[in-house]
Amino acid sequence: MSVTHQLRGPGPRGGLPGPGGPGGGPRETAARYALLPLRLFLGLTFLYAGIDKYTDAGPFSGAMSTDAMERMLSFSREDAAAGWLADLALDRPGLFLDGVAVAEIAVGAGVLFGLLTRVAAAGGVLLTLSFWLTVTWPSDPYYFGQDLPYLFCFLTLLLAGPGPFALGRQLSARQGRRNGRLFG
Repeated sequence: MSVTHQLRGPGPRGGLPGPGGPGGGPRETAARYALLPLRLFLGLTFLYAGIDKYTDAGPFSGAMSTDAMERMLSFSREDAAAGWLADLALDRPGLFLDGVAVAEIAVGAGVLFGLLTRVAAAGGVLLTLSFWLTVTWPSDPYYFGQDLPYLFCFLTLLLAGPGPFALGRQLSARQGRRNGRLFG
């Protein structure tokens, strides 16, 4: 094995580096960055949705918060696949809305910045699954429910990981280098 190959590492298929340098050709580059648009969309959307719940312009702002949620959940409580979850939310609407907002902010920030991406994606799966099983379950046909695509987008990130430009990877690599200096 040449010194150049050792420095650059294996190519996209585990062998020699592909055409166009260590990163491979256009297909390899596109595959490497494929998750970035998904992370940006989900991260920005959920971060905005969580913050929006705390602003005056948000759908759950002010005195309207509990009334809006009660109306929304009462329509779907009888038809929901998880009516017990809607009942749980209606017992403590303020706590539920705050929990959802904080969870959306945490999921959005984690996915957007690539910090604990798989954990954030698992949180996104749980959030969107609970939304689908309560609020959008009665959608007919089922694919009109807006939460179902989000569920599968988060599932994709959960399975695939963060992709490029993930702060979590950079921080763990930095910590690994630091540990190597301390213990190596």
